[in-house]
Amino acid sequence: MSVSSELHLSRRPQPKAMLELIKPITWFPPMWAYMCGIVSSGVSPWSSWPLVVLGVILAGPIVCGMSQAANDWCDRHVDAVNEPHRPIPSGRIPGRWGLWIALAMSVLALGIGSMLGPWGFAATVVGVLAAWAYSAEPVRLKRSGWWGPGLVGLCYEGLPWFTGAAVLSDGMPSFRVVTMALLYAFGAHGIMTLNDFKALEGDRQHGVNSLPVTLGPDVAARLACTVMGLAQALVVALLVVWGRPWHALAVTALLMGQVLAMRTLLADPKGKAPWYNATGILMYVSGMMVTAFAIRSLGGMP
Repeated sequence: MSVSSELHLSRRPQPKAMLELIKPITWFPPMWAYMCGIVSSGVSPWSSWPLVVLGVILAGPIVCGMSQAANDWCDRHVDAVNEPHRPIPSGRIPGRWGLWIALAMSVLALGIGSMLGPWGFAATVVGVLAAWAYSAEPVRLKRSGWWGPGLVGLCYEGLPWFTGAAVLSDGMPSFRVVTMALLYAFGAHGIMTLNDFKALEGDRQHGVNSLPVTLGPDVAARLACTVMGLAQALVVALLVVWGRPWHALAVTALLMGQVLAMRTLLADPKGKAPWYNATGILMYVSGMMVTAFAIRSLGGMP
């Protein structure tokens, strides 16, 4: 009886493993970007607080969580090399449960997205399709060190920012809002490139041509830093042009802090990439919110 019961239970995922599969630590960037969109729209969040709460939950636990489940399912062979302790390769989520979880969350995301109006639903459709295009064959854009990080940066920073502004304003966000969302999404390409350092060996074995694989850790790290710095330099320049010098100064100070952290990163890219992701990225996302407050009262195009 006990043996039969254990075999039966082993065919089902462990609740803790299911939570680990959707990686709560990764939810913060899109949730934060959605809040940046809310702030930058210039609309009081208290006027539509249910849309704020629903959008944050959609951006983080649901869409981002779904993308993590889809990525882990499609990457189960790579993870068996890089991180065999993960839920799927370790067997804590057995069989095709990882796939079913990702598909169920995709449906849930579309259902919740439909409650955010046409702009929110359209953005959710884009986010769900992008998640699968990034991870799943035959598209599997993560095989490219250029397209993969670009798509993830867009979906982690640009799309949620745009969505938050569009949902609150119930229409197309202003030129300034879209521009800043795109610039921070562009800079996030560098963040995603640094994130690829942790999967270097498995990517090499399984033909995932991340920039650390194709360019080497040193060049990839320098490129990532350049992309992050260039995006924020353009943000600073635009804030000055748009009459927000104090906000521009604050973003500049945060950028200088990142430059100091980048010096440590570049001394040992492979070893210091996780450290930079815990320090430099905090300053990057802080600049996002400063920028959101800077443009919230600027309105449409000049």
